[in-house]
Amino acid sequence: MQKINKPLIAFVVSALLGGGYWLWGGQKTAPTAPNKTAGPVPVIVAKAQSGEMPVFLNVVGRAEAYEGVTVKSRLDGQIQAVAYTEGQAVKQGDVLVRLDPADFNAKVAQAEAIVARDQAQLAKAHADVERYSGLKARGFVSDEKVNEVRTNEAAAAATLKADQAALELARLQLSYTTVRAPFAGVVGARLVFPGSSVKINDTALAVVNRINPLYVTFSIPERHLQRLRLAMSKGPMSVQIALPGSKDATFEGTAKFIDNAVDTTTGTIQMKALLENKQARLTPGQFLNVSMMLDKLGDAVLVPNEAIQQGAEGNFLYAVKPDDTVEVRKIEIVASHQGNSAIAKGVAVGETVVTDGQLRLTPGAKISSKPANAEAAKPKATEQAAPAR
Repeated sequence: MQKINKPLIAFVVSALLGGGYWLWGGQKTAPTAPNKTAGPVPVIVAKAQSGEMPVFLNVVGRAEAYEGVTVKSRLDGQIQAVAYTEGQAVKQGDVLVRLDPADFNAKVAQAEAIVARDQAQLAKAHADVERYSGLKARGFVSDEKVNEVRTNEAAAAATLKADQAALELARLQLSYTTVRAPFAGVVGARLVFPGSSVKINDTALAVVNRINPLYVTFSIPERHLQRLRLAMSKGPMSVQIALPGSKDATFEGTAKFIDNAVDTTTGTIQMKALLENKQARLTPGQFLNVSMMLDKLGDAVLVPNEAIQQGAEGNFLYAVKPDDTVEVRKIEIVASHQGNSAIAKGVAVGETVVTDGQLRLTPGAKISSKPANAEAAKPKATEQAAPAR
């Protein structure tokens, strides 16, 4: 076994340690590559302007028939015929249902006979009064007898009146066998059929709704009540009605009713608007979007809606400073309409705000701005240059 050379081993270890230290020190002192400076962020900007801004109240309402009634029978009987079709437009007085009139015809005939008998008895009593009055004048009968026949005449006359009233009632009940529309409107689904039994004031025969004009019922928060009353005091208040999800189907009505109490459970008060519905485009029970102009702000600070961002602390936007950097401004929105918003505080007239490219911005970031009008003009120029197909 050979003997280990200890000085040689120590030399090798020292060399390895020295080389490692030299490599580590060289890497540590190596100059770092300079960072690439980020360029300005391209954004679209617009200036805050001064102008008028209408203040609208937007709520959801429901269409309601101007008049609506569930027609019921005023008699017990049986359906003879149904004269309407489902969804039919009817006029006031149009026949809807006919009941079997046989029983009521018999009652009328009976009452007519009783009246005829009473008329004959009254005629006889009247003749007796005239005859006995003549006999009394010649002294053949007493005053007591004359008073008796006069009493009989009065009783016969009273009986005739009572039986005439019974005849009128029988005729009225006979007229109830023909059920008519109480007003012009549209009939709903068929509820009865020939042969069906009808119970007085219980069985529904038809539902008639008057849909022209039409009411739109909606509720507004009570905090708007004073401003709303002030707006209505200046004259008829216009209400814009629209179908949900449709910009083309719009209608205009007039606010007609404010309830006399606030609903304490919801903090709202009910209102109604009246609008024409000549083509029956709206149906009772239909959900509708309701918009009312409560006020109009003059000299308001207006910015495009695209400039407004949502954050954890509320609405904000990026305002451009003179050195082409941006800063965050917390804003308070008063109203929005037709793509613009009125700002109560946070932005002044003439200041520049960012309308596009906010996702890449941070407070103090450098920007390369382009006006919104120039950006909007590009697609138009492209469309004009595009070849016709």
